Amino acid sequence: MQRAIAIYLTREMAILGLVEAVLSFTAIYTVVTLPGAAAALPTFIYSLSRDNFGRAAVLTLAAGAVGLMIGLYRTDVCLDRKRLVTTTGLAAAFAFAFLLALRIDPNSGFSTAHALFIAKLLGVWLITMTLIRLVYGVTARQTVPVRRILLLGDPHQANSFSARLRTRRGGLFDPVVLHSPEVSWPELKQNRIWGVVVATEPQGPLLSPLLDCKMRGMRILSLAEFHENYLARIDLDKLTANDLLTTHGFAIGHLTSMLKRLSDIVIGLFLLLLMLPLMALTALAIKIDSSGPILYRQQRVGEFNKPFTLFKFRSMTADAEAGGNPIWAQHHDPRVTRVGRFIRATRIDELPQLVNVLRGEMALVGPRPERPHFVEQLARAIPFYRQRSYVKPGVTGWAQINFPYGASVEDAREKLAYDLYYVKHRSLVLDALILLSTVRVVLLREGAR
Repeated sequence: MQRAIAIYLTREMAILGLVEAVLSFTAIYTVVTLPGAAAALPTFIYSLSRDNFGRAAVLTLAAGAVGLMIGLYRTDVCLDRKRLVTTTGLAAAFAFAFLLALRIDPNSGFSTAHALFIAKLLGVWLITMTLIRLVYGVTARQTVPVRRILLLGDPHQANSFSARLRTRRGGLFDPVVLHSPEVSWPELKQNRIWGVVVATEPQGPLLSPLLDCKMRGMRILSLAEFHENYLARIDLDKLTANDLLTTHGFAIGHLTSMLKRLSDIVIGLFLLLLMLPLMALTALAIKIDSSGPILYRQQRVGEFNKPFTLFKFRSMTADAEAGGNPIWAQHHDPRVTRVGRFIRATRIDELPQLVNVLRGEMALVGPRPERPHFVEQLARAIPFYRQRSYVKPGVTGWAQINFPYGASVEDAREKLAYDLYYVKHRSLVLDALILLSTVRVVLLREGAR
């Protein structure tokens, strides 16, 4: 649980968040204390505290929660100016809509002055956040402590691992491959090495200096440890059946299981009722756009490999698989309808799966359920693929927020690395983090096909 939080919110981003919280509170408190501000505040916020200090604190926490949910505290967002502006704008729009909804009173309604005050409040917050992050973006490349990772051992594994690290967006790790057989504490300090990742068990002349570095405080990690502790995935290349048998994790207590099911029912029912108008409009749009059923029913593999019928809004033509053979979805798939292209990009097509959640066939969070045909194919090609089905499949999951849409055996293998991490470390806190990140994925349309 702590590991998941640390990966989701790094120390550098936590410090940035703390600085922003202080400055945002100052800006919001200034606006809240303006003449007439109390009358324009949302009734819910106004009733939470008797003084402006408490109200400003509540608004600051709410703004921070929205920023966390949208993804403002991700390193890759902070270092990409275009994504920063887009994400900050989304956070402000989301917060504005939320505060405006809180201000609506069925008895008295709200005036233009109320909307203008909320716009002013969020405008001050938005300007504060943007300035802080622009300054951060300019200085980050010089000040953010990029963690230099020294890779030792088998050259093939080290180079493969180095390539993977370099392709990660907003990575905090700078891989360095040491071609010299010698390593020492002074050399590591001189080159500002943060940690050493050993691809194969060190032998001979490397063993003694590595032990010396370890005893002096240097991080010495295996490839498997680094994958799990810092990349939040399981290293499938190093995974063995003995690891699954003897390592901690891969099970949760009965109480946690009951609480997870209860939260699935409560949140799933709330979301279903909330989304009913949108689902009705989607059904109408599908009916008008193309012939065929509105809902698409498909056999999927559930918990303990038990099949169940999954519900989705139909996003492809009715004859998408006329030949009877399942086909991976591709970029710009010609089978996708006009409405289907939009509902797939926004994940609206998956809303009927809330019914599967209420029926107990799925959870809100878990590995995505696959079709039996693909499960058989992937289980033959990828070791331990079936082990992901020992938990309920989910509407969203750790793999979905960390890896784009999978449409090949290699993609499925990458997603399995995240799925097994979730199976091993699943908890209510990790579920909450995944649900928060899913909002970002949906709003920014990441990985949809």
